[in-house]
Amino acid sequence: MNNITVYTTSTCPYCVMTKNFLAQNNISYKEVNVEKNPDMMQYIVSKTGQMGVPQTEINGSWVIGFDPDSIKEYLN
Repeated sequence: MNNITVYTTSTCPYCVMTKNFLAQNNISYKEVNVEKNPDMMQYIVSKTGQMGVPQTEINGSWVIGFDPDSIKEYLN
């Protein structure tokens, strides 16, 4: 079982692309909107040093931006 969290904002087109990619591949994930939860923005910056979204945490590894190849690579 993969543990996947996608960190997003409401206005980010690449966030939508990432969520669509996961949905089309029947990959379940949790979404955290960092606009609605600023503490989580601090969390991802502390983990990756990156401010942008989407950031996807997969089993403790991080994928920055919309990157289907890296997402597939980190899935069990």
